[in-house]
Amino acid sequence: MYKLQVKKNFEEWDYSIYHIISMFFDENDVEMIREGNGFIELSLSGSEFIVKIDHNQYSHKILHVNKDKVNRCLFKSLVDFTKKNIPWGTLVGIRPSKIAFKLIEEGLSKDEVIKYYEENYLTSQSKASLCYDIAENEKKLVSKILDKDSYSVYIGMPFCPSRCYYCSFTSNDINKNSGFVQSYIDALLTEIDEIYGYIDGNFTPKTIYFGGGTPTSVDEKQFEKVMKKIYECFVRNKEIYEFTVECGRADTITREKLQIMMDYGATRISINPQTMNDDTLKKIGRTHTSQEVIDAYDLASKMGFKNINMDLIIGLKDEYSEHVQNTCDSIYLLNPQSLTIHGLSVKRSSKLHEDIVLGSESLNNHNEILKMYEISESLAKKLGLKPYYLYRQKNMVGSMENVGYSKEGFESIYNILIMEEVQNILAFGCDGVSKFILNGDEIKRQRNTKDLRGYIKNVHELIEDKKFYIKGESNG
Repeated sequence: MYKLQVKKNFEEWDYSIYHIISMFFDENDVEMIREGNGFIELSLSGSEFIVKIDHNQYSHKILHVNKDKVNRCLFKSLVDFTKKNIPWGTLVGIRPSKIAFKLIEEGLSKDEVIKYYEENYLTSQSKASLCYDIAENEKKLVSKILDKDSYSVYIGMPFCPSRCYYCSFTSNDINKNSGFVQSYIDALLTEIDEIYGYIDGNFTPKTIYFGGGTPTSVDEKQFEKVMKKIYECFVRNKEIYEFTVECGRADTITREKLQIMMDYGATRISINPQTMNDDTLKKIGRTHTSQEVIDAYDLASKMGFKNINMDLIIGLKDEYSEHVQNTCDSIYLLNPQSLTIHGLSVKRSSKLHEDIVLGSESLNNHNEILKMYEISESLAKKLGLKPYYLYRQKNMVGSMENVGYSKEGFESIYNILIMEEVQNILAFGCDGVSKFILNGDEIKRQRNTKDLRGYIKNVHELIEDKKFYIKGESNG
């Protein structure tokens, strides 16, 4: 694959420079070089920073050179050369609202926070305002349940009916791995039992998230076995703020499984179509139709679920604004309580990158990507949903973001806690990452193995590893 070569005459700041250039040249892998000629050449000489792009040269005067100033000058040069509008400016981190959260705590007003983003990161006014609004909402919501002896729980089910083309999560085709399902569940229940027995009485569970994979991909008996264990350990006789089950795909949702969720205390479920265009569903490896999504949503609603989230993805193969509009029109009629808009994120070296990004004309049209995002934002406004959490990922189409919207009172506190890293998280199952907040901002992580067979085989070692981290946290 073609490498876009970037020549620099200075050693610093390769990481941020790489990611800023990647925003503008999505179709290339960026390679830093010190010798030869580069398509982009960067040079620092005293207070002058020169950016050469192809045959174009941009000169910037910088007093007291530092990373942020170099990033801003490079960004401005790339905007001029490519004519692309990158609303997030030079921000490359995954939690841009954390900056606003900190500034609000320091007493800055909304106008001052927006000005800070604009001046320091060249962020658009709309994105800076979004960060402020989300940080304000997070501050109010988290304060309701946060205390030093509380924690949240994540349980992972690493199986799906088929693997979606874009998926980067730990997920195994359940048809190809059916012989491991019961062994996995046995290992998962052992981990939950052992850790619950170790911490019971010392900590208070507040939110629970049962995700994956697709938890509902297993059969009713297996699903109930896990749900019953979650209920017995973390729900019964506890003051739980929320219990989310990610139903995910419509082809795994049955009346029986929905009833099990209700019986064992689930307060929030997620039914995730990603798109409501049947041709796209086939292209991304989904085995259900848009009508099945509607049927699953209607069934859950009639059975009494009052808090239903739906996920959509911007940037799926061969989708344009008219496809996103069709999806949004269909979702509007369902009227979910919350909506999560994801931008497609793909690994540059993968076949997915070649087949979807390079092969999809719509994703190489930056204005089209922005238009698709605007359509999804309009849907949220029409439904009366407000943004409440935000995160970004590397290699997102259009260098955009993932945003959670909800009606007031239907926000997922777990989503906020996991993004802002302000509470202990106990994670169970394949690839579960437990987080322990120590002194101040110090965070220790304990990760279970991603490998399905390795998890089953080594669950007792993982349990002892987790106990070690828990003991260190409780003594901290």
